[in-house]
Amino acid sequence: MLPAIILLAIWMIVPLALTIWYSFQNYNLQIPPPEWGGLINYEFLLTDPDLPRVLKNTLVLVFAPIGVTVVLGTLLALLYDGPFPGRPIARLLVIAPFFVMPTVAALVWKNLILHPVWGLVSWLMKSVGLAPIDWFSTYPMTAIVIIVSWIWTPFTTLILLTSLQSLDREQLEAARMDGARSLATFRYVVLPHLYRPISVVVMLETIFFLAIYAEIYVTTQGGPGTETTNIPFYIFSRALQGFDVGLASAGGLLAVILANIVAFFFIRAIAKQL
Repeated sequence: MLPAIILLAIWMIVPLALTIWYSFQNYNLQIPPPEWGGLINYEFLLTDPDLPRVLKNTLVLVFAPIGVTVVLGTLLALLYDGPFPGRPIARLLVIAPFFVMPTVAALVWKNLILHPVWGLVSWLMKSVGLAPIDWFSTYPMTAIVIIVSWIWTPFTTLILLTSLQSLDREQLEAARMDGARSLATFRYVVLPHLYRPISVVVMLETIFFLAIYAEIYVTTQGGPGTETTNIPFYIFSRALQGFDVGLASAGGLLAVILANIVAFFFIRAIAKQL
């Protein structure tokens, strides 16, 4: 296994080492060559007036979709766990959005569903006498949360449905014989059984949601202003729009540190349940 371990180490360490090196450089692609800048990139990053808003947006784009996907995923898993006609086809349809690329999903929602002129939502609002809404200008963060939730709810549903199917049916039958109603059965039997898979879902989605980028790039470009700019898009705007490799590298290290802190606490929380 040593060759594979060495290759993996090089694959991870070299980019990280270069990122750390460039974060201490005054390196702009329009003004070569790079010069040693010390902590100037970190000072600019930590004093940037946009940084608090960027961090807030990053947290919103993590916790809001997690809340939506866990609630909807749980409800859908409970629904699809029971028998009904056409259940195999329905299960296939409910997980289909997860196989759509984020860029394509964002384009579909932007141009076909949430478009203020010919979008499906606008047509429905006009049908009941309401004025259409330009979601990506008026409620841009809500629109992105909807898109991300639509993509990831099937993942949550699939994980929780698999867990529900491993639940001992004798426990449910015993709860019914004891006179427990549906809500009590869910609260005291089903929900405790789902604690561990929900924790795994939350951890995985947190890691992925910290890296949300395509949905923002396709729909709002981080705007209006910085209203939907998170850390990954902030790094992109500094590196590929502002050509400031040094500042972008410092932002990348900030993102790595934040992701590792979050993953560390989630892994410890999950380990306590094992």
